[in-house]
Amino acid sequence: MDLIRLSRISMKHLITLHVMLDTLSVTDCAQRLCVSPSSVSKTLSQLRDTLNDELFYRHGNRLVSTPLARRLGPTVHQMISDMNQIMTQEEFDVANYAGSFSLSMRESTFELIAAPLCEHVLKLAPNIRLDIWSKDNIGVGGLAKGVLDFIILPHDLSQPPNIDNNLVWENLFTDEMVCLMSHHHPLATQSLTIDDYLHYDHIGIVDNDLSVPFFEMQLAQQHRKRKVMVNVADFGVAATLCKNTELLFTCSKKWAEVAAQAQSLTMKELPFNYGQVGYSLVWYQPSMNDPALRWLYQQIITVGHTIGQANK
Repeated sequence: MDLIRLSRISMKHLITLHVMLDTLSVTDCAQRLCVSPSSVSKTLSQLRDTLNDELFYRHGNRLVSTPLARRLGPTVHQMISDMNQIMTQEEFDVANYAGSFSLSMRESTFELIAAPLCEHVLKLAPNIRLDIWSKDNIGVGGLAKGVLDFIILPHDLSQPPNIDNNLVWENLFTDEMVCLMSHHHPLATQSLTIDDYLHYDHIGIVDNDLSVPFFEMQLAQQHRKRKVMVNVADFGVAATLCKNTELLFTCSKKWAEVAAQAQSLTMKELPFNYGQVGYSLVWYQPSMNDPALRWLYQQIITVGHTIGQANK
């Protein structure tokens, strides 16, 4: 262990690296840390010399992190979290807590989960701030960087994602899948068969953080692949496209029951076995050292279970 070299790295260096990985901007980093840009540049220069790595370099008009900087990100985040835990040993006071939490979810999930979650949490902790992002803007990578505290994500439970061993995926509730179509669709007034389902074109949902859904593979193995003609990032957009076309959209039943975009569509049960689907809470494992995050975790679990029990 090189103690002399380690002694040259302070919490100031680690916090600056942590914020720079999030912002990729010296100016934004300085604003967040309430220091001058020249102070950030000086700290980065010291860290570059100690680690013998550029850490950030300019590509065109933007900064890009080096592989070493990105690799250090999760470790630095954990070290800062541990230090914060040491310095805030007092009991967590929900009623007077004035911190903030950052969550991410698909825009369609806002209607199903975000509204009841905000109502529940703000009644218990009226002084906190919830920053709820669209997953299109900040995805799973934001957890390891410390930008996000939690992600809530609908996905295929039969095929758990394998993105990062430090990420925990906990099912909030299971759900059914249904097929949505326009009220004027030729299939709207009849039972949906597998031949009908495969005859028409489909709208798919893309998510770079998830594998190919199990139901897609099972459908191809037992019958044949469906024809996905349009891919979009969110349920709401897909439902809107369904309204004036003959495209079919396969989605979460609980979302379809509450979403405004789905109310003008006809819902049908799927004519094949599709495995298990549901909504999961995703977080970076070391973050549970923070009592505030443990409290928020419990609130999300409570709201999720309540939604799961509804309409059963």
